[in-house]
Amino acid sequence: MRESLIICLLLCASPAAAADISGRARVIDGDTLQIGQTRIRLHGIDAPEASQTCLDKGGVSAACGLAATRAMQVLIGNNTVSCAPRDTDRYGRTVAKCTAAGRDLGQDMVAAGLATAYRQYSMDYVPFEQAARAEGLGVWGVAMQNPAEYRAAQSGQGAAPDGCVIKGNISGSGMIYHMPGQEHYGATQINVAKGERWFCTQSEARAAGWRAARR
Repeated sequence: MRESLIICLLLCASPAAAADISGRARVIDGDTLQIGQTRIRLHGIDAPEASQTCLDKGGVSAACGLAATRAMQVLIGNNTVSCAPRDTDRYGRTVAKCTAAGRDLGQDMVAAGLATAYRQYSMDYVPFEQAARAEGLGVWGVAMQNPAEYRAAQSGQGAAPDGCVIKGNISGSGMIYHMPGQEHYGATQINVAKGERWFCTQSEARAAGWRAARR
């Protein structure tokens, strides 16, 4: 019996860890990527939503969510992104720590003040947030609603799942979807009672019968 136990300890297969995911990444927003068919939520950070705005010191609206999205695009550049899965969230997305060119994308976003440390799930990036806050970098130099609170506040328009920021609007022109950065995106409201909805990808919107806004 003892010999069998020793042999098993040496040879028995242990549960396999989830394999790393790597490839060219499409940036959804400041904390969400897509590699191939896999939607990835960065571990330990929370960036302003793509549609979220902040107020600068002069009280002028600033597109902080769009700035975070573009910052992530710049960080990745043309580099391959490698993600080590940690978990799966309630939306079925893979939660992972991701790197590009050897740099931790979550750490770089928080250190630049373009994302907050998501303390509810991890304390990994708290020191980087504290340093960015002390220097007034990024969102710490403007008035920003906490991203989680912002998402909750969207409940009046039908809350958008994290990373699903495409607005499916129904009007006299038909069923049209609006992407962040388009002319009428900010003014478009989602009324779920009318059948309007949020989409995670353009292909999902098109499959449901929506067409892209012209501008």
